[in-house]
Amino acid sequence: MVRLRSVGVLSVAKIYGVIHMAIGILFGVFFVLIGMVGLAAPGRQKIGMVGILVLAALSPFIYGALGFVVGAVGALLYNWIASAIGGIEMELEAVPLAYVAAPPQAPTVNPAV
Repeated sequence: MVRLRSVGVLSVAKIYGVIHMAIGILFGVFFVLIGMVGLAAPGRQKIGMVGILVLAALSPFIYGALGFVVGAVGALLYNWIASAIGGIEMELEAVPLAYVAAPPQAPTVNPAV
């Protein structure tokens, strides 16, 4: 049994930032679709649809930045709580590596003979 006592705050924040940036890209695609439909519709709502397209372009960066901050705060909270109550207990299993034989060597010729 092993116990996870602390995590690297910056490493967790980077992972959260990248994951949330990917989520922002997905939401951005959704916003682009909505904005394009709105721009194609007749009427005076076109300025609002341009705003939605700007939001779609910025959403990966906004989500990524917020994910970085949330990841850092979460890691700090985990480290603080784990130091007080002991962390997460995990049972790990060692997995043997597969044996791969080296390729056969070509015979060397001794030129001195």
